[in-house]
This record gives sequence, structure tokens and C-alpha cells, in this order.
Amino acid sequence: MRDVVVTLFLIAALPTCFRKPFVGLLLFSLLAYMRLQDLTWGFAREIRWSFYVALVTFAGFFASSRERRFMLSDLRTTVMMVLVALVALSLLANRGPDPEDIPAFVEYFKIIVIALFTTGMVNSRERLRMILWVITLSFAFFGFKSGVMGVLSGGSMQIIRGPGGMLKDNNDFALALGMGIPMLWMIGRSEKREVLRKALLVCVPLTMVTIALTHSRGGFLAMSLGIFVMIWRSRNRLAGLMMMALVGVGGLLLAPRGVVERLQTIGEYQEDSSAQARLRSWRTAAEMIKANPGMGVGFAHFQDNYLRYDPSVHKEGNAPGHTFVAHNSYLQIWAECGTPAFLLYLSLILLSFLDLWRLRAEARFRFHASWILNYTTMFEASLATFVLGSVFLNRAHFDLFYHWVALILAFTTIARQELANPRAYPRRQGERGPLQPVRRSGFGASGRRGGFRRRPALEGGF
Repeated sequence: MRDVVVTLFLIAALPTCFRKPFVGLLLFSLLAYMRLQDLTWGFAREIRWSFYVALVTFAGFFASSRERRFMLSDLRTTVMMVLVALVALSLLANRGPDPEDIPAFVEYFKIIVIALFTTGMVNSRERLRMILWVITLSFAFFGFKSGVMGVLSGGSMQIIRGPGGMLKDNNDFALALGMGIPMLWMIGRSEKREVLRKALLVCVPLTMVTIALTHSRGGFLAMSLGIFVMIWRSRNRLAGLMMMALVGVGGLLLAPRGVVERLQTIGEYQEDSSAQARLRSWRTAAEMIKANPGMGVGFAHFQDNYLRYDPSVHKEGNAPGHTFVAHNSYLQIWAECGTPAFLLYLSLILLSFLDLWRLRAEARFRFHASWILNYTTMFEASLATFVLGSVFLNRAHFDLFYHWVALILAFTTIARQELANPRAYPRRQGERGPLQPVRRSGFGASGRRGGFRRRPALEGGF
């Protein structure tokens, strides 16, 4: 029955995707992050829905007379296009035209194209809000569902795999949900409808439970950093840090023994086989980089070349063993695609952070800019979550990262367009401003007495 419902829903939505390409982008995002097709059990699960939705959406865009901009003209969009070219060159330089490389490269190319398309389609505050709601509700669904199941099981349940696609691996699932927590919190706090606000805020602790149940240590550390960034950007840092400490202690006391023991191994990496495998992979990646600094060993061919560069294999009496992935997004793209690609990848992260920080500096001294400040905090915390989480994961081609870079670019462009209107966002003297005389009830010529008060802080509360 699920297969029939999902199939009818998606087929019925295709004509709308053609007429309104932005709706197609929303549906594509729903399929990417909520994985509707993976919630079925039969024929609908095997159909390439994302491909058909993208095909119809792009056809509608090029046939439309209203949608004229495919992508924004920005350094980050240029970097993404050059990065695709370097990935292709890394394959050609190392293996030549090999048909076996086509599926992996096409998947990466698709990720970049969707990210570029997002910068062009998300061109208003309303569209930005809609696509963020789609992504947020997708993460809320899995956070709530898995969190409730984990609580009902007394914490004995372990999530060994995610729903599918880019979220299939339990570590990737934990990383994506960790990036979703700032979205759930900030959008929930800003929601005016009480039912929706409470529903999203309830999903925050349940999502934290879900991340813990994946037993992903990298996901736990990344989630903690994202929460710390939100607290640091709040008006009540001390209270927030104290609350974070209390929640952390309470969580450890209430968490099942298996989760606590797994987290304790973070400080015992010398004795942990998984941590030692990561360190071994990092050393192997360093050898690949030394030998192939220009073009790497070829996109998605880290494991194929692993034994050639594993230092332990060449030690006397040490036979070749298992191969591993890079377990580090930065070393992965550096070893596979070379130094230029690695530097471009880092530039996407750095440029996104700098753009958010500059926008925050501009908005702090404007009236009515609290939504901009809240969104900068949300994007900054989510991006920081990915930056730390990807130190331990092989996710240089993570869909959500490139989509997030695109959404940050769209957001800062929209926000600056609105800030350019001095009537809607008048300037003020400072974040708190000087003491301003006000009239209060009491004595005086007009029956009032003078007093002083400070202007309220602009930034939304945590």
C-alpha cells in the first residue's frame, strides 16, 4: 500500500514540477533528505524517483519564461564548477576514460548541479523559508521516529544504518541529524504557531537521543560543537553553557551502558581498533598525497590504491591486510583529487563562514534584523557541525554539504538585498546602543520624570 501511495503522490507532482521548477527542487530535497522511496517495501523502492524529478524540473526550467536565472554568479559557484572539472581530470590522469568510473562521477556531478541550481531558484525570503522547512521536517521525522523508539526500548536499540541514500551509513546519518539540530532549534524558536513550535522543539532532544543510538563518536562530537556555537551566539552564554553541562551530565547518567562505553573510547584511541584503523588510513592518505600531490590517485579510488601506499604493508614480516576508506573528508579529496581540489574544497568552507560573519556584522546594527541574525547562527552552527564531523568521516561528496553552501549563498544574497532598504532596516548606533533618555511616570513639567534605559539587544534569544 505504501508503494502505491508514494508512487501516486510523486507521479501527480511531476506536472507541477514542470510548471514550477522551484516545486521540483522542493520535491527533490524531500526525496534526498526524507527518503520517501526508502519508506516503502516494494516496487517503488527501486524506481529512480530523484532522477525523474530532476529531469522534469530542469525541462520545466528551460521551458519557463519566468525562471531566468539558473545560478548565482559568485566565487563559490565558480569554485564548485572548477572542482567538478578537477575531479574529472583526476580520473583521466590516473585511469584514462574508464566506464567503471562513470556512475560515481555522474553522482558527484549531479550533487554539484543541484547545488548550483539551488542558488538560482532560492531567490526570495519565502522560497528560502520553504526549502528550509522541507529539510527541517525531514530531519524532524527521523529524529522523532528513531528517538521515540529508542526511549521506548530503554536505550537498548542501536541504529546500525540510516534510511538510505547519503544517509545510509549510521555515521552519515548521525552527521546529517547533527547538522539538523540547529535548524530544528532556530526555526522552532522563531515559529509563531505554538503547535509547530512545540513539535519542533520536542524533536531536538529526541534527535540527540537518535544520534547517541547510532554509537557514532564523530557524530556526537560534531553535534556538541553545533550546540556550543548556538550557545556562544546567544545572549545568555553562561546560562547556556551551564545548561549544556547539566544536560550532558544527566544524559550520561541516564544513557544505556553501551552508549556510555562507546563514548568513553574517545579518550582511549590507543586501545580502540576502530580508532587505530582511522589513524592507519590517515597515514596511508598522507603517503598518497606525497606521491601524487597534483592529481591524486583518482576520484573514488582511495581503496583501490590503499595497499600500494599503506606504510605497515612494507614492514618486514607484515602481510597485506584489509583496505579502508580515508575516514577523513579532507584527506579523502586531497589524496584522490590532488592539492588544487583540496584547496578549492577548503575555500568553499572558508568563504561560507566569512560570508556569514560579514553579514552578521552588517545586520547587528540594523533594526528588525533579528531573523537574519538567527539564520546566520543556524547556518554557522550547522556548517561547524559538518566541519568537525567530516574529520572522522569519508564524506567529501556529502550532498548536504554542497547544498548547505548553496543555501548559505542564497541566504546572504537575499538578506543583503533586504538590508539595502534603509526604511525597512534603519541603522542604529550599536548592538546595545548608548543610554537613551526616556519619559517615565513621575514628577516633571508634564507630570513625568526622566530616566534612562538601554536599547534592547538585536539578536534573538537562545
